[in-house]
Amino acid sequence: MTELLAGPIADRHHALGATFAEFGGWHMPVSYAGTVAEHNAVREAVGIFDVSHLGKALVKGSGAADFVNSTLTNDLSKIRPRKAQYTLCCNDAGGVVDDLIAYLVSDDEVFLVPNAANTAKVVAALGGVAPDGIEVTDRHRDYAVFAVQGPKSADVLAAVGLPTDMEYMAYTDADVTVGDASFPVRVCRTGYTGEHGYEILPRWSDAGPVFDTLLAEVTNAGGQPAGLGARDTLRTEMGYALHGHELSEQITPNQARSGWAVGWDKPAFFGRDALVAEKEAGPARRLYGLRATGRGVPRAGLTVRSGPGGDIVGETTSGTFSPTLKQGIALALIDTSSGIKKGGEVVIDVRGRELPCEVVIPPFVESHV
Repeated sequence: MTELLAGPIADRHHALGATFAEFGGWHMPVSYAGTVAEHNAVREAVGIFDVSHLGKALVKGSGAADFVNSTLTNDLSKIRPRKAQYTLCCNDAGGVVDDLIAYLVSDDEVFLVPNAANTAKVVAALGGVAPDGIEVTDRHRDYAVFAVQGPKSADVLAAVGLPTDMEYMAYTDADVTVGDASFPVRVCRTGYTGEHGYEILPRWSDAGPVFDTLLAEVTNAGGQPAGLGARDTLRTEMGYALHGHELSEQITPNQARSGWAVGWDKPAFFGRDALVAEKEAGPARRLYGLRATGRGVPRAGLTVRSGPGGDIVGETTSGTFSPTLKQGIALALIDTSSGIKKGGEVVIDVRGRELPCEVVIPPFVESHV
């Protein structure tokens, strides 16, 4: 059995009383005070997540940005240095190897943040076709990642001397002062919660004091640390994709409503021919949100039917209880041939009981990014 990997501040999580679970090969904090309390803290005040398990990779060399743009789906030429972009790494069939954030440093340097379990695949995919002079390196344990999310997130960063006035998906490099020491960090106006927020990347070796300083200000602002449980309920309310659920090597951007992250006018990127053909023909299934109108909590992997006792029309990819709406919600891939669209009604088979749901297009709650 493979030993689970630990992040740089596992001792802090244990001291805070976190419960843990495996995620992407890492030993991760699931909750501290409880998922609902942490979820509500992010929606109403502020929370801090340790997501240092996220991958990091560096593409560097003459023309690195153009090279990345010829491989990943989104059009990197549409952003300027010190901006970040959500993008996808696809296979030849158009399936998604991973979804990730690309930080454009310069024409000759791009910093990538993939998902934890897929970092090696992304590095191998890009490294396998990189021309001479461009190096693709795995920097997974070089940097920690802390997400400070919520309406009071800017107050937290300002209290520790970090800049807060960048545009959405912009980033800057700055320093956090802790006592007599100063720690360099990268600060980006990004997140996975639907709230105003930031992601802070200190060096792996500096993670402890940087986290302690941020957590103290989060607490002062009426917030609390938050774990993977709240991260999942928050992102599901927004309809944000989780790789392995709404995106996978068998689920394409067209099916997952992620076509907005594809530079369709670009001449080349991994999976382009397959994705263009699928877009023109129309995908066989599409992602929808399902809002329970009866009592019950849907989960991933459940059968979706056209109605009570009706035909199978799809499957849920994620499901949870929404602390904001106080009802069950799900994301599901629905067959386009079924004719089911926004405003329709379906049922989810929850352990032999049919849960009626309204078909919607996410997000389930208003975005404040």
